[in-house]
Amino acid sequence: MLSSTVILATLLYAGLGLVIFVVGFWLWDRLTPVDLWGEICKNQNVALGNLAAGIAIAIAIIIGAAIHG
Repeated sequence: MLSSTVILATLLYAGLGLVIFVVGFWLWDRLTPVDLWGEICKNQNVALGNLAAGIAIAIAIIIGAAIHG
């Protein structure tokens, strides 16, 4: 049976992971010399979109591994 402590810890870790993910992706976006969203949306740069997706997945895997232990 799930206790309230387990549910609270799960929600806390999920929220912490989301915050770290958003900050990490935002930081990567700011450090790149190109306007990421302008290139993806306006110029339909599929290669840059694939790169952004790969970076997002990599950041998520790293955060998940760090939280899991």
